[in-house]
Amino acid sequence: MSNSDDSATGPARRRVWRPVRVLTAAVFALAGLIFVTSFNTAKGTDIRTDASMLKLSDLIQERNGKNKALGDSTAAVRRDVDALAQRDGGGEKEDAGLKALEKAAGTQKLSGAAVSVTLNDAPPNTTANPGYPEPQPNDLVIHQQDLQAVVNALWQGGAKGIKVMDQRLITTSAVRCVGNTLLLQGRVYSPPYKVTAVGDPGKLKDALTASPAIQNYLQYVKAYGLGWKVDDHRAVTLPGYSGTVDLHYAGPVG
Repeated sequence: MSNSDDSATGPARRRVWRPVRVLTAAVFALAGLIFVTSFNTAKGTDIRTDASMLKLSDLIQERNGKNKALGDSTAAVRRDVDALAQRDGGGEKEDAGLKALEKAAGTQKLSGAAVSVTLNDAPPNTTANPGYPEPQPNDLVIHQQDLQAVVNALWQGGAKGIKVMDQRLITTSAVRCVGNTLLLQGRVYSPPYKVTAVGDPGKLKDALTASPAIQNYLQYVKAYGLGWKVDDHRAVTLPGYSGTVDLHYAGPVG
């Protein structure tokens, strides 16, 4: 027989499995397993758009609403405590001392002439005014130090009380910004931000003008159109602080 016949009638040639073929088969098998697992998890629904999955913004709004409700509840309890204290009575000296402490702590309403300052982000699609470089994203938004500069200047100007947005500030209040939102005493706010201070309007405005940090902010107002508005008010009533006054992160020095 010829050599070709020998190869035809001989034993079948063994298939050689090359590493590339083995790897390809493994990848396809793994992909199939992932598809099956995804189907079983979703149970026929689109897991990317499942309505049960809260967006971060939704969660923030939910927590913000809960914090507001807790604040209102705390204020109601505080009013009940004050009413009980008045009913039980105390000496005139004790009552006067308690009222003085409450006034100093900012837990009572405060009325008088006031100055308000409103800060806002630059308008959308803002470009630089002539003579200024093109803005970076951080140049167009209100930052924590901008709000802090206003609050500090108003205190230095002799403010008797200050509120930011709708909340009264006390000695333990902290003005913090996360991204382009304000986080104040458990509540979240978006710009524009309004700061209102009760006191001598002339002294308050002089303190704003004298603040180097505010003068720096006004450069950005001029260059990129950030919001800045100062208003006088003949009579404003600030709410009393209704949150907790307990210190959680500080203690007396031993």
